[in-house]
Amino acid sequence: MTQNKQQSSSANKLSSYLMFIVLVVIGLSIVALFSAVYAYMLGNEVAAGFLIIIGVFALIISCLVLYQTRQNATAMTIEAPKVMTYIECKNCATKTSREFQRGDFVFKELDVCPKCPEQKQMVIGVYKEIKEKEKTYDV
Repeated sequence: MTQNKQQSSSANKLSSYLMFIVLVVIGLSIVALFSAVYAYMLGNEVAAGFLIIIGVFALIISCLVLYQTRQNATAMTIEAPKVMTYIECKNCATKTSREFQRGDFVFKELDVCPKCPEQKQMVIGVYKEIKEKEKTYDV
């Protein structure tokens, strides 16, 4: 749980820094466009042309970066892994599994076995379930 909070806070810091940089670039591109208009009004068409090109490219690139970061932020999902507890009866060797409960640990004695009521069950393992990734074939 704390890892998810740390990952999300670091992602938020990165996105806020990126957002700040993009907003600065947008501001500078707007300044370049206004400077181009001012240079054109003074009669310097070459400088106005370069400033327009710089302003437009900076504006386009910053908008694309904003679009990409928003698209990636919606695509990111963090799934909590499923943790299973494996239980075995000492007497009849019946093995069962259930979802992990807080306080489970290996060699912990649990309730009595449903098959043989005189013997207690014991936790023999706690494992994280790993889902196999689907194979994708590029054509």
